[in-house]
Amino acid sequence: MSAPKRILIIDDHPLYRDGLRARLGTRPDLCVVGEAGTCAEGLRLTQTLAPDLAIIDISLPDGSGIELTREVRAARPDLPVLIVSMHAKLDFIAAAFQAGASGYMSKESGGEGILQAIGTVLSGGQYLDGSLSPSVLRRLSDISGRKAKTVDASYGSLSLREQQVMRLLAEGLTPEEIAVKLFVSRKTVLNHRYAIMTKLGIKSPVAFVRHAARLGLIEIDD
Repeated sequence: MSAPKRILIIDDHPLYRDGLRARLGTRPDLCVVGEAGTCAEGLRLTQTLAPDLAIIDISLPDGSGIELTREVRAARPDLPVLIVSMHAKLDFIAAAFQAGASGYMSKESGGEGILQAIGTVLSGGQYLDGSLSPSVLRRLSDISGRKAKTVDASYGSLSLREQQVMRLLAEGLTPEEIAVKLFVSRKTVLNHRYAIMTKLGIKSPVAFVRHAARLGLIEIDD
């Protein structure tokens, strides 16, 4: 009998990780070897635990799961990645596959859905959750990747701290609140904000929020 496939879960919600670990624990051919709640820890564990599959949430406290997928695939080209997310918008899905993900599924799918996705990805296939909007699935095959690639490339120029500050700003925290949360000065946060907007070519608060939404850091209405 072959050894169980080693699964790494990268998600910042402990309850979701607990539920997913319990569901995978019902399968003798699958084994959860590690869990992480941040991009930095997730990247480290992909290199030290040698998993057979990484399951990554698209929204993480210190960055985007899409950019993490790109970094993971650069470090471990042989490692398949399955993105799980509450986001079902076209830009997120297209960007995930362009970053190197092998599958994308909604967190609202049931336990059988995640097992089906894992089986497909581990066998070398690509998986797209059938619960997603049919219009999204149709448009995905036709979407131009130029904008998503440009967005992700510019986002990758940010440091991990800048990515963290960008997420907190997009969620509506003030520079003062971010300074307290990150144990830095208000001036440091303002410097990070200036660097972020300069690197990404963002000119206004509205453009800032929409840019963050396209990256999967937050969700806004169309």
